[in-house]
Parts: sequence; structure tokens; C-alpha cells
Amino acid sequence: MRKDCLAMVLVGGRGSRLDPITQHTAKPAVPFGGKYKLIDFVLSNLTNSGIDTAGIITQYEPHALMRYIEHGASWDLDIIDGGVQFLTPYTSKSGDHWQKGTAHAIRQHFHFIEQNAPDHVIILPGDHIYKMDYNDMITAHKDSGTDITIGVFEPHDDRSRYGILSTDEKGYVKAFEEKPPYPKSPLASMGIYIFKLRALKRILSDDLKEQFDFGKDIIPKALKANYQLKAFKFDGYFRDVGTIESLYQANMDLILHPEYLKLSDEKHLPLYTKAGDFPPHHIRRRNAVKDALISDGCQILGAITRSILSPNVSVGLDSLIKDSILHENVIVGDNCTLKNVIVMADTVIMKGTDIVFDDVTVVNNEMIWALGADSDA
Repeated sequence: MRKDCLAMVLVGGRGSRLDPITQHTAKPAVPFGGKYKLIDFVLSNLTNSGIDTAGIITQYEPHALMRYIEHGASWDLDIIDGGVQFLTPYTSKSGDHWQKGTAHAIRQHFHFIEQNAPDHVIILPGDHIYKMDYNDMITAHKDSGTDITIGVFEPHDDRSRYGILSTDEKGYVKAFEEKPPYPKSPLASMGIYIFKLRALKRILSDDLKEQFDFGKDIIPKALKANYQLKAFKFDGYFRDVGTIESLYQANMDLILHPEYLKLSDEKHLPLYTKAGDFPPHHIRRRNAVKDALISDGCQILGAITRSILSPNVSVGLDSLIKDSILHENVIVGDNCTLKNVIVMADTVIMKGTDIVFDDVTVVNNEMIWALGADSDA
């Protein structure tokens, strides 16, 4: 059946600036807010927008992410005529098809787009934090009649991290620079693009050579070739968590500014996730928790302040967790102090251990063992 709008979700990036969190998993599979993963946002947005067919383009360390998404049932995307389909690198008579960038990834899997024959294609990153009804942007794209519509926002952090657009008074894009050292406009690309199918096919059918990315290559090329491009301004909460610090701050926003994402609002753009079968969390001390998110399965005998605990975390007697994020299955022994840390899944912190930093630091078992070896030396 012909689709009006098909989604292509890019989840193949490594996210190297999030090492060691992304050492063995794709960035969209990174935990967020205790019970969620980054991929939950785009999949929930698709469901809330009524877009029921999506190609999930994988490459780097895809296995954990693919196990998590499976058939898309947790996001109501497990339908017969559509749903999610994983698009992986493959080998053909023409050679090995490894993806070299965002545009190259779409080009490699254009057969999937043609099979569904949509009128429009929305291209989405799978690792950003935001809640959005894509129908608003799709409608604006159709009404304008432009070839390409780019989702934009006004960042509050370093704008040189983003693609920067300049527009005229009607919102038509007049200039685009990818991560300029001195941005000339307050508008930054969200990495969200809507293409007319024929425009996408035409621009990707040209000789790409070394042109592999939408931001760096395709959008400037489209402007030069006189394609019509228009910006769609998104005024909601949006975070591109490309660094450890930005990931930490976005998590802390859930505690300090719950009005930003409104995760408790189940009626307007609810956020769906794949939940495990854990018992309720158990807080065994009075006045032990303040400004914290505690997931199911947690056992708390210590004190928790301004922190987020993923499922099945155990905190021992008289331990203090402050300004920290603990991923799934972390065990903290008795009489420990943790501050300004992101503790990776399955890490075991022995009793009497203090791990306190001035800046946010990622902690895993390897780091714990190294600290122990240094203390024994």
C-alpha cells in the first residue's frame, strides 16, 4: 500500500564522544531518565504522529538496539502493512555496502523507500531528546510545496556544534553552514528533513563521490542547485546529547525542570518504552530520597539526592548517591559515597568506596578495578 509519508531513522552512528558508554552499543540505545533509552523518543514521536512505517538504518554495534526494538510492539509499531524494518549493511555484486554518512545510508537503502512508494520521506536521527508531532512539520512542508523542509531550533549551548541556517522573512533557507566556528544565525538544524520523493531521488542519484552527509554535503548542494528549501521552527525542548556533559544535563533536567519534557503527561505526546518485569522499588529508610527518579526493582537502604536510578539498582546501608546517574543492575555496597558520576550497567561498587568528582565522570567496572589497583600500589 502506498504511504503518504515514510520515515527513515538513522541509528548507525557510534557517538564516540560518549565513550565509554557507547563502547559496545549504538548511541540510540544509551539509557536515559532511568527507564528509557534515547531511541524511545523518535519511535514514540512516530506513533504519536500516526506514521506507521519506518526503516531503521543500523550499522555500529546494532545488536542491543535491535533486541530492544524487536518488532516495535512497545511503540505500537508492530503492524502487518508497515511497522519497523531494520536496514543493515549488506554485500551485493557491486561490493560491500557500508554506510559512510547520513545521506550515503539513505542512498544505500533507497530500495526500501521505492518499495513503499511514499509521496514524502521524513529522515530522522535516532538519538535526540524531544517530543514532537511530526504532522505539524509535514503539513507545513506540503502547504509550502518546497522540495525540502528542515526542522530547526534555537540552541542554548555552543551553536558551533550544529548546522546553522539563514532564512528570509518567509522561512526559505538562503544559506547553510555545517558547524561553523562563528555562527551567523541563531537557527540550528535538528537533523530532521522532509523530502519530496522525487527531489530526494534526484539529489541522491547524482554522482555523490565524497558527498556522504546531509548537513555537510547534500543541503549545501541543494541550495546551490536551486532546490526550494524551507525551515520549520520547533519551539519545544530539544537536546542533541553528543557529549557526556550534555547527556548528564539532559538527565538532570528531568529532575530540576520536569516541565520541559512533561514525562508525566500521558495524554499529550506520551513517551513509550520497553519495560522489564521488575517488582516495585523499595525505599527502606525514612527521608532517604530527595529530587530523584527511582525505577522499578531498586532496593534503597542509603540516601539518594538529585540522582536517577535505572531498574534493579541496589544501594547499600548508609551509602550516599548525589548528583549521579546509575544504569541498570548497578550494585553499590554499604558506606559508599558517589557524586557527579554516571555509573554504567552491571557495575559493582564494593563497600566503603568513595567516588567523588568535581566534573561528571563515567564509571564502570574497569575503572573501579583500576582505582583499586592504584590504591594497592
